[in-house]
Amino acid sequence: MTYSIIGSGNVGSALARQFARHAVAAGIANTQGADSMAALVAETGDTVTAMTVQEALKADIIILAVPFRAHAAVAAAASDWTGKIIIDAMNTYGITPEELGGLASSDVVAAAFPGATVVKTFNQLPARLLAMPAAEHGGRRVMFVSSNDATAAATVASLVEALGFAPILLGKINEGGALLGMGGALILQNLIKH
Repeated sequence: MTYSIIGSGNVGSALARQFARHAVAAGIANTQGADSMAALVAETGDTVTAMTVQEALKADIIILAVPFRAHAAVAAAASDWTGKIIIDAMNTYGITPEELGGLASSDVVAAAFPGATVVKTFNQLPARLLAMPAAEHGGRRVMFVSSNDATAAATVASLVEALGFAPILLGKINEGGALLGMGGALILQNLIKH
């Protein structure tokens, strides 16, 4: 499997650090170009490589770490998403329920990437915790994984585990999203699995 992160802001940078920490090779891209990520790439050694968005789209698993509305521009950058796994690591801050049309945000993302399978994860922790080692108090910080495709969810859960987190599969997007919505951010970011 090949991995790429699209977005090098707080969440994308935090994920790049986790990939580097666990020696899992990945590409990272943004719309500003490789030079804008020089410091981050230098920090991650040779594990994380700066690339163009077009290069990043060639990965088997693509992590969206961009502001929610920017997913549409990423989706427009390719015409065929067949066989790709898109990890939705975005949150919908500032997005109204009307803008989502009554759908779960990941279902909106799935509609933008026809042929791809969408998995929701990496979005429950603030970037500062996402960047930290996942091992804590003798356990590992929990990371929830939700998808309408059980095989894709299991594949992404393996990546989550390779990055040091304790993956917990929450079922389909609408089920997992409902559970995440009920939990409260402070509780969800402080779950440790022993």
